[in-house]
Amino acid sequence: MTRCSETTQRIDAATGGTRLRRLRQHDWTRRLVRETEVTVNDLIWPIFVREGSGADEPVAAMPGVFRLSLARCVDAAREARDLGIPVIALFPFTDPALRDEGGTEAVNDANLVCRTTRAIKEAVPEVGILCDVALDPYTSHGHDGIMRGHRIDNDASVEMLCRQAIVQAKAGCDIIGPSDMMDGRVACIRAALDAEGFSDTLIMSYAAKYASAFYGPFREAVGSGSMLRGDKRTYQMDYGNGAEALREAEQDIAEGADMIMVKPGMPYLDIVAKLAQNFAMPTFAYQTSGEYSMIMAAAANGWLDGDRAMMESLAAFKRAGAAGVLSYFSPRVARRLRGA
Repeated sequence: MTRCSETTQRIDAATGGTRLRRLRQHDWTRRLVRETEVTVNDLIWPIFVREGSGADEPVAAMPGVFRLSLARCVDAAREARDLGIPVIALFPFTDPALRDEGGTEAVNDANLVCRTTRAIKEAVPEVGILCDVALDPYTSHGHDGIMRGHRIDNDASVEMLCRQAIVQAKAGCDIIGPSDMMDGRVACIRAALDAEGFSDTLIMSYAAKYASAFYGPFREAVGSGSMLRGDKRTYQMDYGNGAEALREAEQDIAEGADMIMVKPGMPYLDIVAKLAQNFAMPTFAYQTSGEYSMIMAAAANGWLDGDRAMMESLAAFKRAGAAGVLSYFSPRVARRLRGA
């Protein structure tokens, strides 16, 4: 008996004759037994909107991402519809002249987000719209709430966020996304929406939003980074905490959230999995600007295959249990899936 035959016998004895590689040897077998699939239905496309018209403005820290005029946002919504992307998320680049200490532009029913929402709903009503509820795009200090000295006033901030949610719902927003991490804001927003006749408006709470280094390019995109005084660690979560995410999600669900979200995504796959496993609730992940930019930068330098890394990263969210992903890659992924 040859040494190879002896090795084969030992392997078969150890594994009971099972060879797991058999299922990997062909493309068709790999596709046949694949456990996790990314589809266009898993995608939410975040879009940055700006005032004015003309050419799209590139976001330097996010290659391939642009600030779009209102008219171009309508075009993007049409593209989303044609690609089958279910939802777009709107984030405004607010003129610094409109920013103040209280973020009052957030409750202006003619602000950029509300006007864009109305225009999209008139032109492309079949695409869902998710609107961010937080004050940082509108405050002169760059924080998500109202400041009293060096402190964020939780309850005054929640009152303002409720007003913001109402103007967005009146404009036609389908999903309210509180990203501020103030205590009790989901319950108050739900009550405010219901009182105004918007009982069908959904709430996707940023249930576990961490104080993260991965938000830098986003802050450039919305123009808040240079304005931020201090940091957001008194209200966004400490990245060392996992059990706390369960408490946050449980509270938001009890307060009336229809869906929950983890942000950032890739460094917090364990949190996505915990929330998905512990609650019978659609759980989403936000593939943040920093995650996007890392992949794009590495691909531009030839250090990895950008398309493969893009698809692998999204599959990781799905494998962890996410119902869907907010990703700046969304249109690129949708086109790739269509081509495939």
